[in-house]
Amino acid sequence: MTTPLSDSRPAPIRILLPDGEQEIVGRLHARRQLPDGWLYLVSIPVYRTTEDGGIEAAEYRMWLRPQEHLRPVDGAAYDSVPTERLAPPPLVEQILGPRRPSGWVLQKLGGRGGAAQAVVHAVDCTEAPEGVPILTWEQALDAAERPGVRLCSLCAAAELDPVLKGFDKGFGERAALEDDPYDWGA
Repeated sequence: MTTPLSDSRPAPIRILLPDGEQEIVGRLHARRQLPDGWLYLVSIPVYRTTEDGGIEAAEYRMWLRPQEHLRPVDGAAYDSVPTERLAPPPLVEQILGPRRPSGWVLQKLGGRGGAAQAVVHAVDCTEAPEGVPILTWEQALDAAERPGVRLCSLCAAAELDPVLKGFDKGFGERAALEDDPYDWGA
């Protein structure tokens, strides 16, 4: 959502100077939301030398992070400043949260007696090695079926377990429990 420019008026804002001790009042022209925070377009009044050696009033504009460099002016209204907000995430992402990155990686551990040892990790696992090729789920399953390769117990690699062992394992036991409508397997 963006505030229309025709309705905008710069608002006064305090700008903390690089020395960290001085503040000046400048003008806030626009706000832009980014994934990691906000940027504000501000200006400060300055003088500059003209080509003929004269001095004229000017304005220097820059984008600053408000939490680090800006302070509001008491009593100033900021609702007329043009504001660019990020589009809201899709409804599915709002409900379920952000999607996990897809893919798997193979961490080679080496082994004794020539037997290779390895661990399959989800690509976003904190234990996953960096700089190794990303595997598709088919490649990850092929790797996991090799002797000496196991699935990481700390990450989403466990999602591969039902595929490796078969989806119907355990359903026979569940069917026996369903015969008793009051036994919910607490």
